Formats: sequence, structure tokens, C-alpha cells
Amino acid sequence: MTELRIGPDKEVTLHFALSLESGEVVDSTFDKQPATFKVGDGNLLPGFEAALFGLKAGDKRTLRVDPENGFGQPNPQNVQVMPRSQFQDMELSTGLLVIFNDAANTELPGVVKAFDDAQVTIDFNHPLAGKTLSFDVEIVDVKALH
Repeated sequence: MTELRIGPDKEVTLHFALSLESGEVVDSTFDKQPATFKVGDGNLLPGFEAALFGLKAGDKRTLRVDPENGFGQPNPQNVQVMPRSQFQDMELSTGLLVIFNDAANTELPGVVKAFDDAQVTIDFNHPLAGKTLSFDVEIVDVKALH
């Protein structure tokens, strides 16, 4: 067991569980293979990554991640009202996830917030925007990349 600590130029293997303040688990690897990422590769949000710096293999922590260090605050400009005619062949319901393609054909997920016969309100904010999260981690391994 090395004493390498998490920081730049490290590859980290860990188990994690992400949960809301209510205790609802959003994502977890504790019941499957651990996740591996390279520090700075973009797989982990910077706020999560920074919270892991200094930890080593065998460490277990529960970290609180505020929205500013997680998925940000909801942006009102990410809520769009569209004509109902764009959804003619769809059975709409509040909370329904709809995937749109932008001009570059990138998939943009949005959630139906409200609808009537004339228009549909879609929220393109990340579902975890504005939420304080609990980030349980167990560090399995830390390797140097060089």
C-alpha cells in the first residue's frame, strides 16, 4: 500500500455514493466496480475532485458539496417555453425527460416543467443544479501517471 496522495498527475480508483440532503442516493459504485479517473480529465466535477486532494488509498470520507462546487445554481435562461405543436406525437407529463438535438447535433436533455394546449415549458438545467450533495468516498488506489 503506497502513501501516494490524490493530486495532479494521479490516477484514482474509488467507490463513491452521491446523495441528496434527503438521503436519496443519486448514484453509487459501492454495489459494483469502483470508478477510475485521472485527476483533471473532466470525469469528476472540479469541486468533487478538489475535495479529494490529499486523500490516500484506504481513506473513507463523507464530503458535503455545495451547489457552487457541484452542478451550479439553476439558470433561469435554461428554462424555455416552446410551442405545443413541436410535441404533437408525444404524450407529455410533468417531469418527463425529453432529449433535443442542438445545431451541432449534441444531445440536450430537458425536463418538462409545465404544459398546456398552447405551450410547453422545458427546463434544461442539470437535475442536480441548486442541490447540496453528500459525496461518500472510499479511496481504493492512487497511482502516479508518470
